[in-house]
Amino acid sequence: MLAGMKIDFVSDVSCPWCAIGLHALEQALARVAADGITATLHVQPFELNPAMPPEGEDIGEHLTRKYGITPEQVAANAEAIRQRGAAVGFTFGRGQRSRIYNTFDAHRLLHWAGLQSADAQRRLKHALFRAYFTDGMSPGDPAVLLA
Repeated sequence: MLAGMKIDFVSDVSCPWCAIGLHALEQALARVAADGITATLHVQPFELNPAMPPEGEDIGEHLTRKYGITPEQVAANAEAIRQRGAAVGFTFGRGQRSRIYNTFDAHRLLHWAGLQSADAQRRLKHALFRAYFTDGMSPGDPAVLLA
């Protein structure tokens, strides 16, 4: 029987698949907890776009350039992500997120929260995912980080 595992969750707060992955992982851990399997999640930073300017960039333009896909493919991918998020209990706000931002300061705040406790860090990670993906706020905005 495994008990007391530590899981390093390497992700960026601007990655929709990371929001989905965190929710799916937490659901899996809840299912195995009855068997005595426990884990502590530790968030590790990974900036998908470290050169992103603070004011960000239009997300459609960014994705079409970065992945060489059409605006229609961007829209189809966004819908698939929204549906997968709903399946694991995460809400992606339709039309809420129009830009991608620099996340360096969000990672700094997550590091500080991790010094407080793994639970504080996990709760902050969820709050940053909600702020960005559900509410369309910038995870690089000092006012958002303060809130």
